[in-house]
Amino acid sequence: MPFAPETANTALSGFPYFSPGHDLSVTSHPLPATRRSRAVTKVAATAAAATLALGLAAAPAAAEGATGEYVGNAEQGYKVHTTDGTVGTTLFNLKLDDGTVLRTYCIDFETNIRGGAKYQEDAWDNYPGKGDFAEPAKVHWVLQNGYPQVDTSTLREKTGYDNINRKTALSGTQAAIWHFSNGIELDGEDRRGVTEVYDYLVENAVEEPQSQEPDTSLSITPASAEGKAGETIGEFLLETSADSVPVKLSGPEGAKLVDLGSGDEIAGEVANGTKFGVQIPKGTAAGEAGVSASISTKLHMGRLFKGVDDDKPTQTLIAAESQEISTDAGAKVSWTEASEPTPSPTPSDTPSETPSESPSPSPSETPDTKPTPSESPEAPAEDEDDEGGLPVTGAALGGLVAAAVAALGAGAAVMYLSRKRRSSSSIS
Repeated sequence: MPFAPETANTALSGFPYFSPGHDLSVTSHPLPATRRSRAVTKVAATAAAATLALGLAAAPAAAEGATGEYVGNAEQGYKVHTTDGTVGTTLFNLKLDDGTVLRTYCIDFETNIRGGAKYQEDAWDNYPGKGDFAEPAKVHWVLQNGYPQVDTSTLREKTGYDNINRKTALSGTQAAIWHFSNGIELDGEDRRGVTEVYDYLVENAVEEPQSQEPDTSLSITPASAEGKAGETIGEFLLETSADSVPVKLSGPEGAKLVDLGSGDEIAGEVANGTKFGVQIPKGTAAGEAGVSASISTKLHMGRLFKGVDDDKPTQTLIAAESQEISTDAGAKVSWTEASEPTPSPTPSDTPSETPSESPSPSPSETPDTKPTPSESPEAPAEDEDDEGGLPVTGAALGGLVAAAVAALGAGAAVMYLSRKRRSSSSIS
């Protein structure tokens, strides 16, 4: 239940379950035995039929539906006296991920709301609430003809009662929703204005199909890519339920989006299924750039929101108004500065290494079977004399003659000196 019976004296103002400004009990509000039995037997069948009765197509998959968080109360109504106890009435604020704050009503009489609870838009046939899901098809009519969709002056005209204010309008509308979602009845002890609004809505409600929720999706994958300046970085894929969406690039001067299929620069919108990259000018210092896209759609009144944490139940909510919401997607690129190529060394006049005087030739892979000639090849065999000596050439003969002449001269000189010495001896 959303709130505990008034007879409970335990005031609860914090987590995990609360409704600020009301006396609450931590224990769930018990249903009479007959109603508990009826709830068990009917809830499965009626919940499954809710989608057809409300004229809903299947809601977007969980990953695509709107998500948000309960952030407090928008407006407070009066406590109402029902056949199942006295409870408070409230319009709750559900803050969606795009920042939109959506006003919602409770559609689960038996479960308290949990502070900070996370919510996910879902199909009516996935309704997780407890209790007798009586006539859900009429809930949408109540929302369209109750508060806040209809102002208090219009409700005064419709009910014929002149003393209806915002609080009585809110209380009567919430009580009428519980009547068709959970089979709750007012017991006739409520203040004037609440009863008039409740009676008007319950007695005139008809089964009215809800507008089909548009299929809205947007994604850019992967979420990031890396590269170097001077390159086209990444291979991103944009997918959306729209034909095309505007895409923005925030980055350094000269950076641009490039269609990887055509190679053309992308300016403006990107079509569904396009693969693109981010081109970073050469010489750009290391850094990051961001790619973002966004589409808007209308979230219709009457959409169902359920808690995402099965281990910590929270009451199911229903949108009391329509709101424009946005779906966003983005990706990031990062890069390093491209390194400059290393220049080839300038050759010097003096070799860095002194080659050996007799470099050894590198052996070939296939050995040469021919003999390697010596540096001074031998003379042909037929030039040798019979004695096996070397032949006497003209140059060699000249040398011998010169040597002989020198030897003769030396001998003559010796003989001359010897004779002169003997002559000198005789005279003495």
